[in-house]
Amino acid sequence: MLGLGQRLLADRSGATAIEYALIASLIAIVILGAVGALGTQLIATYNSVTAAIPG
Repeated sequence: MLGLGQRLLADRSGATAIEYALIASLIAIVILGAVGALGTQLIATYNSVTAAIPG
């Protein structure tokens, strides 16, 4: 039983999976922020083009 406890304490695969999940979530947050900012700029550009077209 002591060997099992030592193996569980030495196993780091769960910690690695959590680290990868945190990195992936941070990347997703950055991508969502960039897409949101780009979308806002794109809407402003379309609005200025629409306003410039006579009609």
